[in-house]
Amino acid sequence: MTEKTPFDIVGPEAISAGRATDAYFDRTMEALEHAGKNPSVVAEVSADQFPTGEFAVLAGLKDAAHLLEGHPVDVDALPEGQLFDHGPVMRIEGRYREFARLETSLLGFLSHPTGIATHALRARRAAPDSTVLSFGSRHVHPSLGAMVERSALLGGLDGISNVAAGEAIDYEAGGTMPHALVICFGRGNQEDAWRAFDEAVGPDVPRVALCDTYSDEVEEAIRAVEAVPDLDSIRLDTTSSRRGDFRRIVQEVRWELDARGHDDVGIFLSGGLDPTTLRALRDVADGFGVGGYVSNADPKDFALDIVTIDGEPVAKRGKLSGKKAVYRTPDGGHEVGLASRPGPTDAESLFEPLLRDGELVREFDIDDATRRVREDADAVGFGDGD
Repeated sequence: MTEKTPFDIVGPEAISAGRATDAYFDRTMEALEHAGKNPSVVAEVSADQFPTGEFAVLAGLKDAAHLLEGHPVDVDALPEGQLFDHGPVMRIEGRYREFARLETSLLGFLSHPTGIATHALRARRAAPDSTVLSFGSRHVHPSLGAMVERSALLGGLDGISNVAAGEAIDYEAGGTMPHALVICFGRGNQEDAWRAFDEAVGPDVPRVALCDTYSDEVEEAIRAVEAVPDLDSIRLDTTSSRRGDFRRIVQEVRWELDARGHDDVGIFLSGGLDPTTLRALRDVADGFGVGGYVSNADPKDFALDIVTIDGEPVAKRGKLSGKKAVYRTPDGGHEVGLASRPGPTDAESLFEPLLRDGELVREFDIDDATRRVREDADAVGFGDGD
């Protein structure tokens, strides 16, 4: 039985034990055990059978690998951070009963992070020369914070805000001040809030003043640079219903800061931003905090399908039978073919060993994965038509 906790959270012990499963897999195991059947299978995780032209970023592979670790199966997968638009991203070979109950968790470990990393990449490509930070963990269940932040980094964002998530993934979280800090000092006392922040926080924390709590953005920005020497940036997080033309507001702030000799003070924007707004503002702002667009991304709809039994090709209706291989062609194409046949000329095979007889044979490095995302996004022209 799953241990009761104060929060509605399925813990890691239950996930590892295969209890975080759909009930019909329990019924499946009962039926197979009763019949004495445990076939040798090849099973593949995929989202689309045929090319869609809509590339996604594979994420969540580290957790998926640890889920399968210790089970007597061989697993191959695309590298973490690889882009794909169809075909399998993972292949499992072994006796079916060894991993049947893990399917639900396995798909969840891949589906949700892949959606988030893909949206993070869209945000990154929309403002390639700007600092773009992940501000979205507040929009999801707190138990998912580390997954959200790691996926956002993998997709190319420059930093995260969730402290516990940073501890979990060994990455320092950053942040400056919310409107609540300014409000605690009272209307008209914004300078007191900005000075208290400047005097209290460590020297490694950027001096960024939030400048739209009570007054006009231009007025508060001028007051902030006069109140805090060596201010790094001002941040505007104006509610969308009060913005008017946000671009014009930012341009006006920039003009008035420059006119007073504060051209070294940056402008950072946050609040309901997405790739469209990033593209529209990237030439007038120095950085962005993106929240719900990334953290609330729809999960990629992966499925796991048996494609061979005892060496013979099989498939349910609508799925392609047979063990497959996946390739990247020199022109950036994503090609899928039968593993028993030669691949396209000069193509790179993308499947790599992940586990052998349950032993993990791959290491995971977020910097390597992020670099792969960037390079593969260039190769396939990700977002070029946006």
